Amino acid sequence: MCCCGPCAMYRRSALALLLDQYEAQFFRGKPSDFGEDRHLTILMLKAGFRTEYVPDAIAATVVPHSLRPYLRQQLRWARSTFRDTFLAWRLLPELDGYLTLDVIGQNLGPLLLAISSLAALAQLLIDGSIPWWTGLTIAAMTTVRCCVAALRARELRFIGFSLHTPIN
Repeated sequence: MCCCGPCAMYRRSALALLLDQYEAQFFRGKPSDFGEDRHLTILMLKAGFRTEYVPDAIAATVVPHSLRPYLRQQLRWARSTFRDTFLAWRLLPELDGYLTLDVIGQNLGPLLLAISSLAALAQLLIDGSIPWWTGLTIAAMTTVRCCVAALRARELRFIGFSLHTPIN
């Protein structure tokens, strides 16, 4: 659902068809300048084009070198995910089952993570017991999602993305 900017390539003819919509990206009536890679991916999918994962592609990009810029980047990406899900909602029945699972996971995952973390904190404060079920729930959700990605891509390294969950 999101072809990352530095890793994405598009046919010129496809991009030319969507350029006006892409450049006029608005959210709640205001111009938007974040999440452009996700927005373009969704426009492509809505127009009937498909995305393709190329495991041997190599790309370089600039990444944050300290915690504060990294967290700001993650917040921007989360806002983009939630905002653009509304654009893509009607696409879900037409998409591959994994993409649908991924979209649902990207949107419900943080909500469930927040609820289970708050419930665990409340349990710890109320009766002093350690809420082991919270960690188990989070680990299970993460492991399932990453294992499905690893199986689909036939790349075990995707299981390592589960380490990203505590940061997210």
